[in-house]
Amino acid sequence: MTYLIGTDLGTTSTKSVLYDHQGHVIASANVGYPLYHDTVTTAEEDPQEIWQAVQATIHQVSAGIATDEIEGIAFSSAMHSLILLDANKQPLTRVITWADNRAAADAAALKAQPLGQQLYEMTGTPIHPMSPLVKLHWFANQQPDLLNQARYVVGIKEYIIYLMTGQLQMDYSMANATGLFNLYNFDWEPAALDYAQVTRAQLPPLVDTDAVINGLTPTAAGELGLRLATKVIMGASDGALSNLGVGADEPGVAAITIGTSGAVRVMTKQPYLDPEGRLFCYYVAPHHWIVGGPINNGGQVFRWVRDELFATESQVARDHQQDPYDQLTALAATVPVGAHGLLFHPYLSGERAPLWNADARGSLLGVTTTTTKADIARAVLEGIVMNLNTVLQLTAAAEPVHAIRATGGFARSSLWRQILTDVLGQPITIPSSFESSCLAAAVIGLKALGHIDDLNAIHAMIGATETYQPNAANHQLYHQHQVVFDHVTAQLAPLYHEIATLNR
Repeated sequence: MTYLIGTDLGTTSTKSVLYDHQGHVIASANVGYPLYHDTVTTAEEDPQEIWQAVQATIHQVSAGIATDEIEGIAFSSAMHSLILLDANKQPLTRVITWADNRAAADAAALKAQPLGQQLYEMTGTPIHPMSPLVKLHWFANQQPDLLNQARYVVGIKEYIIYLMTGQLQMDYSMANATGLFNLYNFDWEPAALDYAQVTRAQLPPLVDTDAVINGLTPTAAGELGLRLATKVIMGASDGALSNLGVGADEPGVAAITIGTSGAVRVMTKQPYLDPEGRLFCYYVAPHHWIVGGPINNGGQVFRWVRDELFATESQVARDHQQDPYDQLTALAATVPVGAHGLLFHPYLSGERAPLWNADARGSLLGVTTTTTKADIARAVLEGIVMNLNTVLQLTAAAEPVHAIRATGGFARSSLWRQILTDVLGQPITIPSSFESSCLAAAVIGLKALGHIDDLNAIHAMIGATETYQPNAANHQLYHQHQVVFDHVTAQLAPLYHEIATLNR
């Protein structure tokens, strides 16, 4: 019996799961690390802390398993990260994450030029501060000496795999999310490199998502507690793998994720680009592309509600060994659909899809003297979902949606599950396992190593699912709210820059 480890390098934690060849979970582990906000616009991670988390999770899941029974490790990773390395492949920067907003002015200027749309049409990556394309342009203008020192330009997955194998490579899926990759010829795009002011020589060689590196370095093998012959499979981005991991791997099946942030994605057989640049288009595997949009404001907004509006109630819950989120959702459940006319626009951290506006700000409309904190709690849950619904409507142009799979931390809340179902007006299927990206990475690994013939084998591995049906009356009410929600968003959009300026 041999096993495969699926490892997901997330924004705030690394997860590793040990699977057998049938996709059964043998062991799992999760180790967190901080996200550093040295200024209001920066969001960075320490690459050494992530490497330590990789080591810790792999040690935990492989405990008690003979080293010759662990055949390989396959990776998933958050997209859009950037690390500058020197000639010795030592980091010159921390990991600059997708949430980093330092390049907002660069993104706005590029988006206002014809070049912005041209680059989007070549790369499939929306113009936004999240993009390494724009971050590199920021470095070229703000810290040119540092960029000149950079012999290599990579993301966190490439760096971790380098530490494990001594080889620096980037898979097509991760490259596609840099804004530097031409999605038609599968090569670095010269026009993007010119804008970013980097050269082809600074970027890693490109490989497919099922590429295999045969073996670890002696140092890494010792640190991980694995044998030298352990194989490393490149894997793909977490967004791409999340679709595969919930069974949304066929045209017309959408995947919705609500974790700290969120996303809506649909699989297509060929690239699709939104005429207004509002959707991403990223490679997964041959004849598998994901089209969709990410949102900044998912569960982190509900965390803000917990900490800022319900701090006392949350502490009482903790004192009684209860989950504060359970208390908040129970309170929100006492409020009728529509939260007594409250509309919450959840743009506390700017927004990516559908606005792609780092200056977007949150708003709460419809407040009266009878508004309660419970009303606000429900309005927040509804507003996050309505924002996702606007993204879902955009993806329908790429591929009409006839089925929806959902996953993420939100799925632990029965209220939030039903709100999602009622707002969308479609049945929602939710798998019992939340580790969809780890599973999908492992499945790519199983195929790469010859244990399965097709990625469709994942359908037999997903395990138990539960389907939620929409309430027709609730959906009708939510539709009325959605119309107003969208109208208000359009009205406020021209004002977001002015509003954001007030706090600078």
